[in-house]
This record gives sequence, C-alpha cells and structure tokens, in this order.
Amino acid sequence: MTATIGLVGSRGYVGRELASLVAQHDGLDLRLAISQRDGQTAADVAAERLDAYVLALPNGTSEPYVEAIAREQPNAVIVDLSADHRFDASWVYGQPERKRASIAGARRIANPGCYATAMQLALAPLVAVLDGPPSVFGVSGYSGAGTTPSPKNDPEALRDNLMPYALTDHLHEREVASQLGCRVFFMPHVASFFRGITVTVSVALSQSTERAALAARFVEAYREEALVRVQDEIPLVSEICGHHGVVMGGLQVSADGRHAVVVATLDNLLGGAATQALRNLNLALGFAENKGVPT
Repeated sequence: MTATIGLVGSRGYVGRELASLVAQHDGLDLRLAISQRDGQTAADVAAERLDAYVLALPNGTSEPYVEAIAREQPNAVIVDLSADHRFDASWVYGQPERKRASIAGARRIANPGCYATAMQLALAPLVAVLDGPPSVFGVSGYSGAGTTPSPKNDPEALRDNLMPYALTDHLHEREVASQLGCRVFFMPHVASFFRGITVTVSVALSQSTERAALAARFVEAYREEALVRVQDEIPLVSEICGHHGVVMGGLQVSADGRHAVVVATLDNLLGGAATQALRNLNLALGFAENKGVPT
C-alpha cells in the first residue's frame, strides 16, 4: 500500500524534518511539499486530492486549508501541527502513547505541542498521586520559536542568556491541563542552543511515597513504549538531540516522601513534532505506528 501525502509548511524547521522522514518511508509518496510563501492557495492544495495532508503552519493559519480539503477530499487525513485544533473535540489529540486507539483510522488529528508532549509523559504516571498543581520549569532551544525573527530566536540576544517568556497562561500549560485534567504551573524559557527541550517537573504527593514505588509507576507506564526511555540518570538535552523519542529520569523524592521531581527531555523538532506527526500518519493510514522512524 502507498499513500499520497501533501506537506504545507515544508520550509519551517519541523516541516523540513518531516519531509525528510516521509521521503524515506516506503509506504508514503510525498506528492506536494510547499511553503505558504510559494503562492499556492488552499484551494490549489486541496485540488491535489491526496490521501493525507500535514499542515506545519503557524498558529491561526490552518483553517482555510482544512476547509478546502474538507470540500475537495472529505475522507483525506489531516494532521495539524499547529495549536488550532488541540482543544477541538471533533479532532483526535495525536499523542500515540496515550491516544493510539483513537488515532488509528482517524481523519482529523491535532499534533500535540512539543513542551506539552514532554510534560504530559512526565506527569501522566503521577496524576493519581498529586497533591495540588505540579510546577514545571522548561527550557527550549531557539528553534522552538520558529523561523520568523524575534528575540526568542535571535542567537545574539540569547548569547550567554536565558530568556523567560509567557510565564502565565502559556498555550502548552492549558493544553496539558486539558489533557490530564489537572492544573499545571509552567515556566518556559528559551536558551542559546538550537534544538531540544528539557522540563523539570516538581510535584507534591498526596501521601508519603518511596522513590522505588514512584519509579515503578514510570517503568510500568512505559514498559511497552519503544520511543520512551526511563532511566536513573538525569537526561540531558545534548543526549537527545537528533533522536526520535523521549527520555525521563533523575527521579528524586524528598526525605518525607511528599515531594518528587523528575526530568524529561526530547528533541522538539522530532519527538515533539515531526516524528510524532509521522506516527500519527501511520496510525491513521493503517501502517505500523513506528514505520519509517529511524532506530
């Protein structure tokens, strides 16, 4: 089986990564790879009548493409990497570790945010034992700010610097709260490295718990997950860049057993975006979930 694919937003950082992954997938035929700057309209894109479309576009710009594709090819799969449909109940939220049964065969899939992916995977095993909102300190490489020039992706502004931003009501804070059903306090920062994300997750526990018991929760939750690794050591951004999964580790518990901290890292362009989009395409189109993901 071969499925034809269109990619809108192929010149962005994530679009480039996804184009490379799709081109190496022997079941996917990348028929269309364009940038918004190429001048093709949403109607032009939809007229290609492809099996699936991936929209790697800035937030707030996907809807004309979704509407045009729905008119021209209503059964086509659409994977939207923007935040435009993450809170839309008519779209499936595309985090395979937690939602793969719903993603399989879906036609409309909202790819999670990169920070939100790391936070959810780090918090999911702990939700049942939380005592109040978790606090998450996050640091991203400047590729997370996209290609449109701003202080958050200016290497000179970031040189020898750490830049806090959106310290309340960050989109990914709301996204995680919506998905996990618990309030989250998130403090994002951007640093001078190009790619990668680290989140340090600090939680209060509802009862005194030993480290071994919490570690067992993570091991059990991700035992069967090929792209999630749980380790004792604190994972470092430098070790995850260019890889397709998520690494969690450094779990520590206070002496009274009521406070725990865990660290999660991923490559924001791959495990937090392009690789996740490819897995969602695979599930929607009937391929093995990790087909085409380099090992």
